[in-house]
Amino acid sequence: MERIEYTEPRVIAEIGCNHKGDLNIAREMIQMAAVFCKVPLVKFQKRTVRELLSPEEYAMPHPNPVHAYGKTYGEHREFLEFNVAQHRQLKQWCEEFGVHYTTSVWDVSAAKDIVPLNPAMLKVPSACNLNKELLSYLCDQYGGEIHLSLGMTAKAEEEQIIALFEEKKRNKDLVIYSCTAGYPVPFDDICLLEIARLRNDYGARVKAVGFSGHHLGIAVDTAAYTLGAAYVERHFTLDRTWKGTDHAASLEPDGLRRVTRDLRAVHKALRYKQTDILAIEEVQRGKLKKGQIRWSA
Repeated sequence: MERIEYTEPRVIAEIGCNHKGDLNIAREMIQMAAVFCKVPLVKFQKRTVRELLSPEEYAMPHPNPVHAYGKTYGEHREFLEFNVAQHRQLKQWCEEFGVHYTTSVWDVSAAKDIVPLNPAMLKVPSACNLNKELLSYLCDQYGGEIHLSLGMTAKAEEEQIIALFEEKKRNKDLVIYSCTAGYPVPFDDICLLEIARLRNDYGARVKAVGFSGHHLGIAVDTAAYTLGAAYVERHFTLDRTWKGTDHAASLEPDGLRRVTRDLRAVHKALRYKQTDILAIEEVQRGKLKKGQIRWSA
């Protein structure tokens, strides 16, 4: 049986754009994630909308108008974006509340905006993990951990990504995530054993393997950690009924608090006995096994 070295689980509260474009809500979410949920990491997103969308895509209506924050899809995306000064403020608030700030970067311009803030880690979302220019820029210009989700990615493409980081000599700063890109993802599409596959295929070549979940509830997060996910990332919201497509696949504060609590409890439990009979068992052994025949050696 493979012996996994279980480090303390690191839960990431993925706020993303669930702040609804409101800096005050973002601050409240940081405080809630840090103080009530007790997570170590809070994550946002940074996009350069005009760089990601064609003029035609920008001018299209939101595919689900009830969740739109603008007349067009481009305006909707722009409304939910924070600028560099606002991200600097988010990082300051994270530091005040004792958590690490990080963000996903969706394009090179966004990466150029965020790298000078020097977060402890940056994330490449599944949607952008084949953007060679973005990956190369992060490898060359950013010295921290680079986390990368592998949703919507073929195995041959995974190998190309890992090879690029090896070529740049940054593979030992790379954390790859098992992820199914859906909102929300049904249980039979989570495919938790992909965590074990990624550890088997790439564990010696990268820094760590994580799990990015878009599922409902908290039943599978402990299993992800037990399978070897050093990081567990869950989308976070203050209210799952809020306008926006990510809220339905997000955890509210009590759910995220329970994930963090449960993972820390499991971390304490995942170990072998250091002696045949633990100290806690000695009293019970003397009482419950009293007078039983001892087997000869």
